[in-house]
Amino acid sequence: METFLIAVKTVLPLFLVIIAGTIFSRTKASSPAWVEILNKYALYIGFPALVIASLMHLEIGEQSYSKLIIYNSGYVIFCLILAFPMAKLFKLSRKMLRSLFLILPFGNIAYLGMPVLQNAFGKEILPVAAIIAAIFIFWMLTLAIILIEVFGQKNFQAKKLLLSLVKNPLLISVFVGLAIVVFNIKMPVVAEKTIQLFADSVTAVVLFSLGIFLGMQKLGKPKEWYRVFSFVGFTMLILPFIFSQFLILFNFETALLKATIIDTAMPLGLTPYALSVQYKLETTLVARIVVLGTLLSMMIIPLWMVFLG
Repeated sequence: METFLIAVKTVLPLFLVIIAGTIFSRTKASSPAWVEILNKYALYIGFPALVIASLMHLEIGEQSYSKLIIYNSGYVIFCLILAFPMAKLFKLSRKMLRSLFLILPFGNIAYLGMPVLQNAFGKEILPVAAIIAAIFIFWMLTLAIILIEVFGQKNFQAKKLLLSLVKNPLLISVFVGLAIVVFNIKMPVVAEKTIQLFADSVTAVVLFSLGIFLGMQKLGKPKEWYRVFSFVGFTMLILPFIFSQFLILFNFETALLKATIIDTAMPLGLTPYALSVQYKLETTLVARIVVLGTLLSMMIIPLWMVFLG
């Protein structure tokens, strides 16, 4: 019980920021435009700065991240493939199948996962958190979108897909941070401090934005939430548990295992929701999974921390 309370205290400050955003939204002090503006700040400035700041002091050769990349990529691909038997078993529509490509693998690993890992394990975990976030974003903007387009009505446009991937600020920042390390680039102190200021700002910004988004969602009828509960339980408890047993079986390094499983247990993120709107998928369902998953993660994340020790 004591361990659980410590875990709750670790993540509670983050969720208090989310609650503050929800209250702010419910009192009509904000508008939907706030979410877009704050998320753009996080995507184009805050998170790239956080990634660069966390990677620029990485010691090359000190630790290999090849297994981290391989296992997390394998998890995403497994979840994407799992959508097909699930759709067939439950006789889901093609629209729902396309929605599963976003619902099953892609938790809020960047906007919520990085702050949670930093609070739980300190700044030394940030390089790992940045790499995991980059892996999931890469597969979401490539394979997941390819599957959505192939099984939809639109013609697949490889050039447009490649352009969106190349222009993604978070992926660019990972390569910039690694380039600084590999080529031993010495950043001016003023530049480092500026990057760090932006990096320090992003956690509160994205969590407050998430709270505003939650506050804007309509509750709906209780019976409409049965399927939502099922997806939240499956993606935040069952799939991460199966993955954790796989990693333990293959003697995956403990610190990397904890970061990986906590990230895979994150609630569904806002980017999958935005993509569901763009591709006209099951947007109401996706939004409710984001809402319920985020609310329940206040208990689920500490439970995972206790389980993982």
